[in-house]
Amino acid sequence: MKTHDFWYDLPEELIAQTPLERRDGSRLMVLNRETGEIQHKHFYDVIDYLNPGDCLVMNDSRVLPARLMGHRPTGGVVEVLLLRDLGNKCWECLCKPGRKMQVGNEVIFGDGELTAVVREVREDGNRVVEFRYEGIFLEVLERLGKMPLPPYIKEELQDQERYQTVYSREVGSAAAPTAGLHFTKELLEKIREKGVNEAFVTLHVGLGTFRPVKAEEVTEHHMHSELCMMNTETANMLNETKRNGGRVICVGTTSCRTLESLVNDDGTFEAKSRWTDIFIYPGYTFKAMDGLITNFHLPESTLVMLVSAFAGREHVLNAYEEAVKQRYRFFSFGDAMCIV
Repeated sequence: MKTHDFWYDLPEELIAQTPLERRDGSRLMVLNRETGEIQHKHFYDVIDYLNPGDCLVMNDSRVLPARLMGHRPTGGVVEVLLLRDLGNKCWECLCKPGRKMQVGNEVIFGDGELTAVVREVREDGNRVVEFRYEGIFLEVLERLGKMPLPPYIKEELQDQERYQTVYSREVGSAAAPTAGLHFTKELLEKIREKGVNEAFVTLHVGLGTFRPVKAEEVTEHHMHSELCMMNTETANMLNETKRNGGRVICVGTTSCRTLESLVNDDGTFEAKSRWTDIFIYPGYTFKAMDGLITNFHLPESTLVMLVSAFAGREHVLNAYEEAVKQRYRFFSFGDAMCIV
């Protein structure tokens, strides 16, 4: 299976640069995974495709304002992107320009309320940086940091909360689980009133989600690792849903990857957490997920491969071709797809 098998042509002007004013006003393509049949709706219609007794699974991770702009004592500008909390005030970071950030080099942020010193340069070029500050790090970040928007978004985001889901609560992601951006509190309330259950998992999205697949053969691609978690309440809800014949509908590929990583061999769930590097591509047998709500993903990305594993490559590429024809908006701030 070749990476190029997951290519499609996307005009650049269809890449959404800003969110719509109304979260649930996005368009929704409904794809039947068995027949490939397509329907064109709006996101607020998603409730029509959920049944009483189904369970909607959402990733409650919240994006860190992880992009810091600082300067070296000599005055040169440095951008630091937080990737992973290593404990003891140390983070794995991506630094630009990297050549100016060698072991022992210092960066100053704001008026000096936050400083950082490079402790290690890793093989992949990432830096281990130790931060110095007074008080609570997250509060300092809220003041000094910016949202780490994906590289294909060139516009400045006016309202930072539009890159957070309305149910986000566990801080730790370097990118938003974007399928969830379409939900409003009002829509979720209507879905609950219909008798659809909801459950939350946590997967802290890493920047590896934007890393292109460079291997020619799909199976040679090395997937990045991300931390995912499920609590007892969610495990019980999923077990009950399956027992009663309901469907488990994942909101986003991160919820899907969490469930498929944590499900037991017999299809049951229990509270657990682990680092996952699960790579889902055609040929994979799903053990947990029955339906998927997701956005439109980059050509040749691991996410297009995951969606193709669930709905079939031909169905998915045909749906994407139709989305381009119909001028759907693509990627993080774009339109959505419901696959059932």
